[in-house]
Amino acid sequence: MCTAITYTTKNHYFGRNLDLEYSYKETVTITPRNYVFKFRKVNEISKHYAIIGMAYVADDYPLYYDATNEKGLSMAGLNFPDNADYKTEMENKDNIAPFEFIPWILSQCANIKEAKKLLENINIAQINFSDELPASPLHWIISDNESSITVESVKDGLKIYDNPVGVLTNNPTFDIHMFNLNNYMSLSTEQAVNNFSKKLNLNAYSRGMGAIGLPGDLSSASRFVKATFTKMNSISGDSESESISQFFQILGSVNQQRGCVHMGEGKYEITIYSSCCNMDKGIYYYTTYENSQITAVDMYKENLESDKIVSYDLIKGQQIFMQN
Repeated sequence: MCTAITYTTKNHYFGRNLDLEYSYKETVTITPRNYVFKFRKVNEISKHYAIIGMAYVADDYPLYYDATNEKGLSMAGLNFPDNADYKTEMENKDNIAPFEFIPWILSQCANIKEAKKLLENINIAQINFSDELPASPLHWIISDNESSITVESVKDGLKIYDNPVGVLTNNPTFDIHMFNLNNYMSLSTEQAVNNFSKKLNLNAYSRGMGAIGLPGDLSSASRFVKATFTKMNSISGDSESESISQFFQILGSVNQQRGCVHMGEGKYEITIYSSCCNMDKGIYYYTTYENSQITAVDMYKENLESDKIVSYDLIKGQQIFMQN
């Protein structure tokens, strides 16, 4: 499964954990302004905002998992099994395949306001990329430097939620995730106090007891609570180093370790990669399961007027600095 978050210090950051039992050989991929985005049911776009993010490139088409455009608008698709419901094609609508949704929004929109306007006429249609790559059941978080929204195509239609916490995981639907936070309103970063009974002499015997009850399991509902609590109470300096370090620490609070989620046939879900994009500078940082060193790709060091996508293979082997 997956977790996506936003974070703000001096700059604005967006990223996610990709939790799966397998990899599609994804790469950090830059789509420059003149690459021609071809869509199945709507007109192609030949001039657009440049985009950087994690993608599986198939037939020279970037299938983005998460991405940020040059205006800072960011987007990620997360697994949404059983709830995602894509529709048949509709007249007088922009029929967009799920794999086209991130390019469709990020190529044209500079902020959430513009994205909401584009969403007014969209229909996420049941269209596969290919027989080998069927449409994945997804929902999406879209963020600019001020706010976030969650987009879900469900049986009742297209739902667009304001996302005040800037966090998204997987099932259930976003409205239920937000309601579930009410169950944890008593959690605190402060030292625990005795509200149990004044008749008993109860004492805090450890630091951190104010957060007893914070979920620690790996379910998507629990990860939503854990990531939200960690993010909303997170404190960081404003430097780039402090900011991205804190961002990866927040994601690390909900990482998946091999062996803890068995998928059958000897397969285990793991956090394949964690990403953090500086939305203001277009720098995409990542770590992988076996490489905890942060690696960066700067969008602006590429020729953004090109018409050819640029991809960087992930550095997956552990990078160790020998101090002596």
